[in-house]
Amino acid sequence: MSITTQDLYSLGLTDHDRLNKELGGGIPPGSIVLVEGDYGAGKSAMSQRLTYGLCEEGHSVTMLSTELTVGSFLDQMNSLSYDMVDHILRENCLFLHADIGDTNTLTGGDDDGDRKELLKRLMQAEVMWGTDVIIIDTFDSILRNDPKFEALVRQNEERQAALEIIGFFRDIISRGKVVVLTVDPSTLDEEAIGPFRSIADVFLELEMVEVGNDVRRQISVKRFAGMGEQVGDSIGYSVRSGTGIVIESRSVA
Repeated sequence: MSITTQDLYSLGLTDHDRLNKELGGGIPPGSIVLVEGDYGAGKSAMSQRLTYGLCEEGHSVTMLSTELTVGSFLDQMNSLSYDMVDHILRENCLFLHADIGDTNTLTGGDDDGDRKELLKRLMQAEVMWGTDVIIIDTFDSILRNDPKFEALVRQNEERQAALEIIGFFRDIISRGKVVVLTVDPSTLDEEAIGPFRSIADVFLELEMVEVGNDVRRQISVKRFAGMGEQVGDSIGYSVRSGTGIVIESRSVA
């Protein structure tokens, strides 16, 4: 069932790109959004576009990155013409860096032998869940480096491990918030990622498609519950330095 665009979290930047229009006017409140894509498909750029556009529309956003520090985040955003400095200073955006490290630990804590339960710490970090929209880029890194999740995977209980964090996400979105997860599906077993695909209200797959000698990017819309206006099945886009996300084309199957 469609809902009015006034009820949606607008992605903004209507004069800059057509992403908000192509996605039906925004994201429905109370949604889990799953953005899948292999390495290089543009997951981080898309999460950065969402962060900036939502802040520009007056929504509060938490951006948790497993790759970028606040300095590199601001540099990256600036390179895409998404100026986040004022939003950070005004606390419209809370940026957090999940420093997982190469040794599968959160650095700066106890000794390396004491691996952190990342999902538990994530759920207990109350301040990050206080905003309208929470974006976690990339969520699969947290799953893969959490020792409890890893232990359940070794016992072939990936689905049970996923359901525990899903229950927490459902509680968060029951308050009208939006949780956005970016995931590289090549890094997780099907049993681990399957439950997240099943419960996602909005499921977007970022693909790189070879057309002749060119490689083109597209957003494949697998699911979009509570859409405002018609959403295309496939939305072509590119990522350009100095411009950001650019919508190239749209086709509806």
